[in-house]
Amino acid sequence: MVLATVLALVAALLHAAWNLLIKTAEDRDLAAWGQFLFGGVVLLPVLLFIGTPSSAAVPFLVASAVVHVLYVAALVAAYEHGDFSLAYPLARGGGALCAAVIGYVALGDSLVFLAWIALLVVTLGLASFVRPGTPFVEIRYALLTAVVIGVYTVIDASGSRHSTNGFAYGIVLTFAAGLALTVVNVGRGRGPAFAASVRRSWLRYLVSGVFLALAYSLVLVAVRYAPVGYVATLRESSVVLGAALGWLVLHEKLGRPRLVSATVVTVGLIGLVVAQA
Repeated sequence: MVLATVLALVAALLHAAWNLLIKTAEDRDLAAWGQFLFGGVVLLPVLLFIGTPSSAAVPFLVASAVVHVLYVAALVAAYEHGDFSLAYPLARGGGALCAAVIGYVALGDSLVFLAWIALLVVTLGLASFVRPGTPFVEIRYALLTAVVIGVYTVIDASGSRHSTNGFAYGIVLTFAAGLALTVVNVGRGRGPAFAASVRRSWLRYLVSGVFLALAYSLVLVAVRYAPVGYVATLRESSVVLGAALGWLVLHEKLGRPRLVSATVVTVGLIGLVVAQA
């Protein structure tokens, strides 16, 4: 459980960083595409040293790659319509709740009674992000992203458990999602725009792509040692970072109140850790 906790927290730091790089990109759609493609391609050679996922994990990789196309579309829409300090915490925290419930129902992961109380606190903290007058479109895309996150998290948790190497699974998934995004976006006629953006933003794509692949691979290793709901929720401690970055770096309005809301979410996360220890 200690190893899973450390891996999940490191993943949270990396995750907040690559999401901020999408939010601040000139074209968020292209940035998300570039992150997955670059991250997958750059880290693929690592498989020569650590091995590849087992064949039993292939169906999960394919399913998750498809779901990730929906995830990127929802995430980009959330960042287009809402502040980072709102969209990121709602999407990530809500995704953790969805993953915990789906993991409990579909995978049989056990969560003690106090863990469910902690999840309730997380829910109340997320609800407090929504202030009077907040446009519904900002909330809608963030919550849609949360649902998709919950779905792919459970798919990948199961896939990782069917694989002999969770870290390798994460690398292959990043590459597969990058390929799926390439097929979809080339079909949309965005190929020339992406090629032009690579010349300008290749370093951003490279750094954020490595962050992305490492963050998710660490999570997939962690879920081999702890329930998916525990790992997914602990990883979402990044909601505090998201609220703080939106306030201090992007100078978004309501940054301070959202940081308070993120603190409430953090209290729930700590309660979850204590309950499952």
